[in-house]
Amino acid sequence: MKNYVAFDIGGTMIKYGIINENGKIVENHETPTEAGRGGPYILKKIQEIIEKSLENHRLDGICISTAGIVDYINGSIIYANDNIPDYTGMKIKEVLESRFHIPCEVENDVMCAGLAEQYSGASKGSKVSVCLTIGTGIGGCILINNKIFHGVAYSAGEVGYMNMFGTEFQELASASALVEKVSRQKNCNQQELDGIKIFEMAKSGDQICIDAIKEMCDMLGYGIANICYVINPEAVIIGGGIAKQQEYLYSLIRQSMDKHLLPALSEKTRLAFASQGNLAGMLGAYYNFKEKH
Repeated sequence: MKNYVAFDIGGTMIKYGIINENGKIVENHETPTEAGRGGPYILKKIQEIIEKSLENHRLDGICISTAGIVDYINGSIIYANDNIPDYTGMKIKEVLESRFHIPCEVENDVMCAGLAEQYSGASKGSKVSVCLTIGTGIGGCILINNKIFHGVAYSAGEVGYMNMFGTEFQELASASALVEKVSRQKNCNQQELDGIKIFEMAKSGDQICIDAIKEMCDMLGYGIANICYVINPEAVIIGGGIAKQQEYLYSLIRQSMDKHLLPALSEKTRLAFASQGNLAGMLGAYYNFKEKH
């Protein structure tokens, strides 16, 4: 049976494991990214993990999901922000294929999350879907007939930068925007709060948190409606950390979508929450590799 090593390179952790040809994760690990040490260090760490994996497995492919804007054809990083210094320009595919003589494919992490939901998650069976990851910012992936739509500069789906009310979508509707708003209204340090605490306080009746979450959901619904007018997807999938709050959030986001969308569009647009969780990046990297080979 063929085996593939899959990586999900995030700003905080690198998740990695072995996936067999049936799409089953047979090993699952994680290690700190140590992003501040830079792109070359991360690539060295990836190579060390592959070397160790080869001690126990014959590998038929290297599948990589990563932060940053990715040239998915050449497997290189077009742009990465300062969270990972010296990552921009990194030729991941070229380096790994030259070193191990194993085919490698590289794709953006949000794109991989969308693929995972499309192949085996919440948007399975949809001809056109949009997957949004809500976290520090807002990322997006557009899938048409099970294939990622990348755009000319490989940045289709960068909806977090969409202009809304004189600022960016992600400045109004991300998890970090929620934390910033609540900390400001409570006059406390942002380091004292996170999304989990805010939802706990809201469920306990804290009116500031309740109102802030409702405003975030209204902005999410507004932004999603704008996306739907352009793309007209069958399904919109919400991922990222807030996906764990599905029971609290679903009706609030749905109500906002319905308010801002024409009824004829709204009734044909399904809203769902991501189901693959922390495995989405690795699974999406595997599906991306399989699609290309």
